[in-house]
Amino acid sequence: MNKTVNINLANILFHIDEKAFNKLQRYLESIKRSFSGTAGSDEIIADIEARIAELFQEKMENDRQVITLKEVDEVINIMGQPEDYMVDEDIFEDEPRRTGESRPRIKKLYRDTDNKYIGGVCAGLEHYLGFDVIWIRLIFIVLGIFTGFGFIAYILLWILVPEAVTTSQKLDMRGEPVNISNIERKVKEGFDDVADKVKSVDYEKVGDKVKSSGKTFFDALGDVIMFLFKVFGKFIGILLIIIGAATLIGLFIGLFTVGILDIVHIPGIDFYDMVNSTSAPVWLVSLLAFFAIGIPFFFLLYLGLKILVNNLKSIGNIAKFSLLGLWLLSIIGLSVLGIQQASAHAFNGTTTVKEDLNFDQGIDTLRISLRSSDIYEDQENVGINGMTITYDENGDKLLFADDVRFDIKKSEDSIAHIRIRKDADGNSFASAKDRARQIDYNYSVDDKTLLLDNFHTTDAKNKVRDQEVRVTVYVPVKSVIWFDESAKRHIGRITRYDKDIYRSEIIDYQWLMQNNGVLQCLDCPEDLEDDDDEEDGRIIINENGVDIDIKDNGDSFKMKIDEEGVKIKTNDNN
Repeated sequence: MNKTVNINLANILFHIDEKAFNKLQRYLESIKRSFSGTAGSDEIIADIEARIAELFQEKMENDRQVITLKEVDEVINIMGQPEDYMVDEDIFEDEPRRTGESRPRIKKLYRDTDNKYIGGVCAGLEHYLGFDVIWIRLIFIVLGIFTGFGFIAYILLWILVPEAVTTSQKLDMRGEPVNISNIERKVKEGFDDVADKVKSVDYEKVGDKVKSSGKTFFDALGDVIMFLFKVFGKFIGILLIIIGAATLIGLFIGLFTVGILDIVHIPGIDFYDMVNSTSAPVWLVSLLAFFAIGIPFFFLLYLGLKILVNNLKSIGNIAKFSLLGLWLLSIIGLSVLGIQQASAHAFNGTTTVKEDLNFDQGIDTLRISLRSSDIYEDQENVGINGMTITYDENGDKLLFADDVRFDIKKSEDSIAHIRIRKDADGNSFASAKDRARQIDYNYSVDDKTLLLDNFHTTDAKNKVRDQEVRVTVYVPVKSVIWFDESAKRHIGRITRYDKDIYRSEIIDYQWLMQNNGVLQCLDCPEDLEDDDDEEDGRIIINENGVDIDIKDNGDSFKMKIDEEGVKIKTNDNN
């Protein structure tokens, strides 16, 4: 039967065997003798006792367990014997001898308040993860700005992670063995730091400040101003970091998204092909844009970090000049592609086809109607410059546009004619003319009706190059013309008629082609222009333009402004 005693070690109660207690007591007394007369000996002893208590707790399975000689020997083996260490100034230069086998230490997560910026969380993570603290802080800032998670995680770690207060905790934080040698070293380092600060004090300067009490106000004012400048500088640094980081993240997401869309050919990326004339893939243009925009914002981010962190390491001249060269190459590449893109519209080409309209029974009355395509118009697509991507019956990709205009003119003979003019742009006159020739447009004649397509198409490989179709119908004199409702928005500007009405209204009446090439209205009311006139005239402003008609004692003034231009009439100028 062995006698047990209760001991208080680092404010923790332990049950220990009497023989083990005697050995532990002798061990601690020898340590105290070894550090007798050493600066900070009390703190060293307290940290050693705290470390021994921590080791005992790790070895105990429950609170009622008794510590025996076995546990004491294991702890002494870990901590080392006092005579194994040189307790003097040479301890920082000589490697101490160890009695036991060294075991790898597992780092513990603490907050490093000695190097803190706010709460020491990031500085503690630096020791635990092995990453530079500036990048850890940057990750928290970025996550906090874009997701809010960074702020929440930082606050939680601030609350949950303990602060490294004692020497043993600071050694655990760095993963260093908590033994007598390291505890003494850390304590002596702390005393040396204090001594250095004391030695570096300019006592003469301090004395001058004490003597010059009249300067106290101005010194305080200068300190306040300097503090405000520092705060403003920190704010500018944070702002630069936010702008730089946000731009880089946005560019990276855009580059990744566009690249994926181009690889898998997701619908929507085809619009790039509609306007691209450089043959450069979309991922290449995106990459050049990423470097051209991203590199300046990277240096903006780096500048913000330099403002916030005084000892931030330089990225080196090689990296700086490499990024500068990459930026210049990207700018040059985008400039070349931009010039090629602009040259795609440098020339305009036109092809014209004029054909006779053969009616079986001659032409005395002509009905003009426009037909649409159920296949193309049912496909809802977003367009560029009036053109959309569509597909024909065979699934082939086409460019579709419904910008078709037609005009009515007098024929020089007794035969009706049709002229179809196709226009397109290109980087040369030949390519523009060839692209115009490949526009597909059709019409047909049925009895006394001229059926015009209200759309035109072209192969997708021709790209969007301002393709358009203009149709002119030449009608013999004395021919009667009337329009179907479908022709309302497709009548051109050069069609001439004798009534002062909007073009969209001529579909309501029949017209006769006269020798002078002007269409005469056959069934228009005589008071067509005066239907809504009041005694003093009218002023009408709507989506069709401006219509002003003013009457005063027999004098009149009329002005009409629409897409055709400006028309002015008075009672002296008809």
